Amino acid sequence: MGVHQSACRTRIKICGITRLNDALDAVRLGADALGFVFYKRSPRYIDPLAAAAIIRQLPPFVATVGLFVNASQQEIESVLGCCPLSDIQLHGDESPEFCAAFPRRVMKAVAIASTEDLARVATYPCPVLLDARAPAGVYGGTGKRFDWSLLDGFSHDYPLVLAGGLSVENVRDAMAVRQWFALDVSSGVEVSPGIKDFDRMRRFIAAVNGCQVGQSVADHHSIGKEPL
Repeated sequence: MGVHQSACRTRIKICGITRLNDALDAVRLGADALGFVFYKRSPRYIDPLAAAAIIRQLPPFVATVGLFVNASQQEIESVLGCCPLSDIQLHGDESPEFCAAFPRRVMKAVAIASTEDLARVATYPCPVLLDARAPAGVYGGTGKRFDWSLLDGFSHDYPLVLAGGLSVENVRDAMAVRQWFALDVSSGVEVSPGIKDFDRMRRFIAAVNGCQVGQSVADHHSIGKEPL
């Protein structure tokens, strides 16, 4: 495992945030990062100014990730100009060269359905999010998982994040695959697209933490009861 990949614990990103209360709840429960979708065709789309208003009310040391799909560099820079994001997530057909064009930290999402898809990961010299392949014209957020057995023996020199169909019911299976840098969940903690459910977030975060070395889910039964 390379230096970029090692992690003392698996981090948690709650993606598709559209409401301030959901954002604050996720942070209170222990999420490390929040994702904001700037792809207008997504049911989780949020206007950059609305996202900026949420981000400015977050406590310090919470990563804020902007998700873009085949946006131009100018379009992305325009959002960055008004929205204080810490990271960029490119979820479309962006090339390695395009990913390297930004001074901001970039994570590239790669849709996985075969070993050929996994071979593409090595072309990206940056953290990679592995997601399930969606129907043509759809980029993530389907609530479907890919065949995790494809990852047997797979490695990347940069951090790997798992997404796609994650829920409290399959966290243990996901964590058994490998040491993930982070898990990225969206639909698995929602009541509808962009509307998060407090109890589902609480249970998901507790399940991830419960799989960490030396911890158990029971250790985290009181998550969310402490003030922010």
